[in-house]
Amino acid sequence: MFAGCRALGWRGPYRPSEALPAPPIIDLHAHVAGIGAGGSGCFVSPEMARSWKFGIYLSAFGTTRGELEAMGDDILIDRVAAQVRGASNVHAAVVLALDGWVNQDGELDPSRTQVHVPNDFVARGVARHPCLRFGASIHPRRKDALARLDAAVAQGAVLVKWIPSIMDIDPADPAYGPFYRRMAELGIPLLSHAGKERSFAWARDELADPERLRLPLSLGVTVIAGHVAAGGENGGQRDFDRLVGLMREHPRLLADISALTQANRLGRLREALSEPALEGRLLYGSDFPLMNTALVSPWYFPDRLTREQMREIGAITNAWDRDVALKRHLGVPAAIFARTAEVLDRRGQAGKNGAWR
Repeated sequence: MFAGCRALGWRGPYRPSEALPAPPIIDLHAHVAGIGAGGSGCFVSPEMARSWKFGIYLSAFGTTRGELEAMGDDILIDRVAAQVRGASNVHAAVVLALDGWVNQDGELDPSRTQVHVPNDFVARGVARHPCLRFGASIHPRRKDALARLDAAVAQGAVLVKWIPSIMDIDPADPAYGPFYRRMAELGIPLLSHAGKERSFAWARDELADPERLRLPLSLGVTVIAGHVAAGGENGGQRDFDRLVGLMREHPRLLADISALTQANRLGRLREALSEPALEGRLLYGSDFPLMNTALVSPWYFPDRLTREQMREIGAITNAWDRDVALKRHLGVPAAIFARTAEVLDRRGQAGKNGAWR
């Protein structure tokens, strides 16, 4: 490549680019939502619906509120499936349900819930599409949490997803011990958002402190920290550094690289790929639909990609192929793209000596 084709200050990818692994490549981290159309049971809070963010999310799905009202929320899962089927380099995606704020009586509190995506809605939707996987979400404070967990696994759930900072979950609460023990028995991983959260109207970021994940880890749960805790601070330390320290102690702890190419997290992917404690512990995730918005663009990396690469990646129409191309050219190794399938196939059970390597 001629130097003249490179942007001023070009330094090259974070790591040498590698060929993609053999199939399947599975996206661990894809969101869906809804407004309750068609009896889906989904809802968004009035505050969230009024937010400028809501319109961007709908656009990223390729829909409008009017279309959802006319055709039902099920079309959102169908749209996700169509994009995954059309991808050359991603073969499946885990579509995530999202439980809401649960009160002390173990009941959902709609007045304090920003987004609710029921398990049944997601399970029913992914059952129509072989390229999708079911990511369940169960608040451990629900009075029937254990029954819901068993039911989700029976429906094919491959993991449990939390965003503690908007669901009012303290992962360190000893009251959740029975839930964690049942997760460990079932071998189902916990994908828990870690670090600062800014995709919603408000968040209690202290609940997404990676240090709060010690309890499930100690009880045998394989935990996946969403977004490698990029962004945010607790206890006078960056959440990322707190996650790295925890990685050194707990071989069952993993993390995904979703959202690390977003404009508000520039530099975080480089840091994750260069941290020795994360070697062998990172999984591929996209954070769909956010990777299909202006938050993510190859043109944000003029020091890491050539102009030709930025043009070629930007011209890719399929959202998942574009995401994979961007991350691969930035230096995400083949093993990270392959590891999600390995973890899900092994149902959250770590390898010999409890380590993922």
